Amino acid sequence: LSTYLGGRYIEIHILSLSYREFLTFHNLNDSDDSLLKYLGFGGLPHLYRLGLENEDMVWEYIQNIYNTIVLKDVVQREGLRNVTLFENLMSYVSDNAGQLVSATSLSKYLKSQRVELTPLSAINYLKAASNAYIINKVPRYDIHGKRLLETNDKYYFEDLGLRNMLAGPNRTGDIEKVIENTVYLHLKNLGYKISVGTLPNGEIDFVAEKGGTSVYIQVAYLIADDKTMEREFGNLMKIQDNYPKYVISMNPMSRPQNYEGIKHMTLRQFLMSDNL
Repeated sequence: LSTYLGGRYIEIHILSLSYREFLTFHNLNDSDDSLLKYLGFGGLPHLYRLGLENEDMVWEYIQNIYNTIVLKDVVQREGLRNVTLFENLMSYVSDNAGQLVSATSLSKYLKSQRVELTPLSAINYLKAASNAYIINKVPRYDIHGKRLLETNDKYYFEDLGLRNMLAGPNRTGDIEKVIENTVYLHLKNLGYKISVGTLPNGEIDFVAEKGGTSVYIQVAYLIADDKTMEREFGNLMKIQDNYPKYVISMNPMSRPQNYEGIKHMTLRQFLMSDNL
């Protein structure tokens, strides 16, 4: 959204609805069922006029929104020539949300599609999608070296409904990608500057910075066994500072649990929080 003030345009970035706003718009209580609706349909405000019970109408609306963005904000504004390739790249990103995207991975994808396009041109297509607020690029951050890295970024969608529409229906194996994208969106709603943390022998899903302090977050679907706990909590324990550390999962718990000073929260608890 751009506003003309005092002889210049001021851009105001309006995010899709947070989980709490989603509950208010649709007159829902915080519950597992409400959370699943949010994870599936996302936070486009107009959905409250359609009603979430009419799924065909909901997906048609989300598809129309995407088509409008592509035609007006991407093809016309950015001057892209190959719309089919752009849409294929969006499908690729939706299938790889939260995965590292590099020139090498893009090159492999383009070869698999038999497309004559350089990885640099493909990255420019992704930049066009970022300019249209379909996706967001998240850089990597060297936690020990305290510096941003210039290669192998990750991409997350601005709205869960758009991501799920592009990924296609019945993607039951995508739940971890959706949860990770959801955590990213909530951090963004809370005003954090977000990066992906790197360690010599591991990765931290999110390093969130605000007001000179940082928060480290690992995301998992379920902490179901000792091996998963060791991986998710162990990476956080490698960080040698005293900033808050969290593991976010879908585990049903009656109260927050701590392990070695690391707080374990359910996704619902996390999404209902105002600060960390």
